Amino acid sequence: MNILCAYGEANPFIATGGLGEVAASFTRSIREKITNCRIVLPLYSDIPEAMRSKMKFLTNFIVPLGWRQQYCGIFEVHVSGTTYYFVDNEYYFKRSGIYGHPDDGERFAFFSRAVLEMIKYIHYPTDIIHSNDWQTGLIPVFYKLLYSKIEEYKNIKTIFTIHNLLYQGQFGLEFFSDVLGLNPQDLSLLEYNGCINLVKAAIETADAVTTVSQTYAEEIKDPVFGYGLDEILRKHSDKITGITNGIDMELYDPETDESILKNYCSNDLSGKAMNKEALQKLFNLPVDSSTPIIGMVTRMVDIKGLDLVREVIQDILCQKVQVVLLGTGDPVNETFFQDIAKKFPAKMAIKIGYHPDIARKIYAGADLFLKPSKSELCGLSQMVALRYGTIPIVRETGGLKDTVIDCEEENGNGFTFRSYSSDDMLEAIERGLDLYSDKMAWESLIKRAMECNNCWQNSAEKYITLYKKLLNQK
Repeated sequence: MNILCAYGEANPFIATGGLGEVAASFTRSIREKITNCRIVLPLYSDIPEAMRSKMKFLTNFIVPLGWRQQYCGIFEVHVSGTTYYFVDNEYYFKRSGIYGHPDDGERFAFFSRAVLEMIKYIHYPTDIIHSNDWQTGLIPVFYKLLYSKIEEYKNIKTIFTIHNLLYQGQFGLEFFSDVLGLNPQDLSLLEYNGCINLVKAAIETADAVTTVSQTYAEEIKDPVFGYGLDEILRKHSDKITGITNGIDMELYDPETDESILKNYCSNDLSGKAMNKEALQKLFNLPVDSSTPIIGMVTRMVDIKGLDLVREVIQDILCQKVQVVLLGTGDPVNETFFQDIAKKFPAKMAIKIGYHPDIARKIYAGADLFLKPSKSELCGLSQMVALRYGTIPIVRETGGLKDTVIDCEEENGNGFTFRSYSSDDMLEAIERGLDLYSDKMAWESLIKRAMECNNCWQNSAEKYITLYKKLLNQK
């Protein structure tokens, strides 16, 4: 079984967030079980030269795209046992930044077509092409319309994974003829609500569709979470599967993490106390082992629940607690919480920006981890927090619901609330602070949290089952 995974980003080469981390960890886990799973990416100019210098040129060819005939070079490199291919075209990818360019639609249409074209040249008899998010959503479309009847492409299956339904790859109707150059009779596959919608098209044409958590797979069929695509998702519900993401348990391991002051494990939590003291010093908070720390590592936007936190932050800080916030996002939120930190310097500290090293210090040093998202496809940070024995407080949505069980239930590993309400969130926080005062119960909870197995291998098994089903293998 040979799998080819197409991404817009992937570690260790280039990433803007969680997708890049997922790409590397997921592919490695699949490869460990079925040997052949490879990644293809655009060759962005922002990829560090130290990595580019290790790439081997394989071949080049011309990619047809509408009326265009574009050069494409293919490079290859092997990292930690995984083969990566890179699609080279300087016109599309020799520029600063991965996304956010006016011609992103054309750039990733080229990439999608190039992925299919390169299969003829790389000597990798592909069984399944697994594309991810709108940037690669045209792969199943192009395959169905242009390649499925070509002898060397027959029997390839396509899977499309939705990592973030908010971004759907929407373009004007002229995109269909000018960029894609497809037969007018196929417009209905791509058109939705008066525009071209690449996620809609991928859902229509892929052999299987997955989302990154079981709960989210059901939520997106509801108008509240479907971002206008709920009707399409309900129509194709028979081919939609929710498979909850995992985390790299070796990458996030408090026993070996070099970013934290003192390593520790569930059998010896003394190091966690030392990391708490280090965190208080790092953020210039009073050092007090008896005061619980609530940590947040988040994009500072309201969909992540920052509006709920704004409503009750002073109620939270009235209690015996310290709050540490790391993130960047909406300037309104950044300014608000910076002002609160200035008003309560002994109770709250904030650092604006994306700092992975500091994030790990928060995972290791905080006592509780707050993630009150309005919507959450999967979420990785709550699983990382569990790994480090930092107890999550989450809203029951998407992957948060799938990975965090309230302490009032059997095998509970955190605190949850159901409705999107600041009062309910505050009540969950207060339950966490109450339990923190019971030292024996709290230590037991930490150990239970650290023993949660959210490894990628569990998710990989489910994807392999899906792959085999598509290929009629047992």
